[in-house]
Amino acid sequence: MLEYWQRGPVENIPALLQPVAHALLQAREELTGIIKGFPESLLWEKPAGMASVGFHLQHLSGVIDRLFTYARNEQLSEAQWQMLKEEALPFNPNLSIDILLTRFNAQVDKALLQLQQTKESELNADRFIGRKKIPTTTIGLLFHAAEHTMRHIGQILTTTRILISVRNIESFNQ
Repeated sequence: MLEYWQRGPVENIPALLQPVAHALLQAREELTGIIKGFPESLLWEKPAGMASVGFHLQHLSGVIDRLFTYARNEQLSEAQWQMLKEEALPFNPNLSIDILLTRFNAQVDKALLQLQQTKESELNADRFIGRKKIPTTTIGLLFHAAEHTMRHIGQILTTTRILISVRNIESFNQ
């Protein structure tokens, strides 16, 4: 199957933001395949001290939400700060694979809507990250959200394979 960037433009997304949309849609597609059949019991395991699959799944939604918030030239809400704190927890019994996947898919949908509404004339606008007001631009934030998402997809792939290999789980199909 062709990767998203090879399938042509994503409808209603400005031309300069097509790579962001392609990366987010590719991430969603790959994540669905990677996580299919992954045992819930391994979600929070940290092989060799690596971050858990649960952390990566939780972080994906959070980082897209935060970076797209900054791209809108807004500051994080209290709820977003709370979610960031929760990402640091080594285990969250309230989060399952299904909950985390649903949250990620909803965040990708929300990001795609924002991309549709982003004017190309605003891409070089000054933006600032966090309380320290680290300078960047709208396009910098959007592209970083896309590449950061794909980085974590790769880490999820690696971590799931390590865990499955160590546990000798043969029913996990990739």
